[in-house]
Amino acid sequence: MINPDLGPSLELRTLVETLDRHAVDFIVIGGIAGIIHGSAHPTYDFDVLYARDDTNLERMAAALQELHVTRANAPADPLFQVDARSLAAGSNFTFESDLGRFDILGHADGMRGYEAIRADSTLEELWGFPVRTASIDDLIRMKRAAGRPKDKSMVEELIAIAEDQRRAAKGEK
Repeated sequence: MINPDLGPSLELRTLVETLDRHAVDFIVIGGIAGIIHGSAHPTYDFDVLYARDDTNLERMAAALQELHVTRANAPADPLFQVDARSLAAGSNFTFESDLGRFDILGHADGMRGYEAIRADSTLEELWGFPVRTASIDDLIRMKRAAGRPKDKSMVEELIAIAEDQRRAAKGEK
C-alpha cells in the first residue's frame, strides 16, 4: 500500500475516500502520481484527470459538493454552481477546500485521450482505496508539456525512475 506523507496542508486520504464513495472515474496525475511512482518532489495539491461522460460529471459534482469546494484563484462568482452542468461547460478547475487544494482536469497539456491514459494507468491502493494512477510515461509527457521549472526537475527524476523500473523488469542491475 502506498501512503504518501504530505503533511497537514493536504488531507489526501479524505479526498480519495470521498471520490471513491461517489464512484468517480478519475486518474491521479501531478505530484501525487509522481510520489506514487517514487518521486521525492513534494506536492501540496491533489491533481486528477476525470472522465467527462454525463454520469461521471454528476458523480464528481456530488463529491465536490460534499467537499465544500470553492474555486481557487478566481473572483467570487455567485452564478457559478458546483454541479454537472458547470463541469460540462468547463474542463479544468482548481478548487480550495478544508482538505487542501484539489485540481480536476478534463485535459492536460501533453495528454493523450482519457481512455488511452486510463488503459495504461496502474491500479494502486491508497489507504485501502483502489486508485488509478497515470503511467510514468504519461506523467513524463504531461510534466514536459507543462514546462514549469518544478516540472522540468521532476521529469529528470521520473526518467531515471522509469529507466530503473525497466531495468528491474528485465532482471538487470
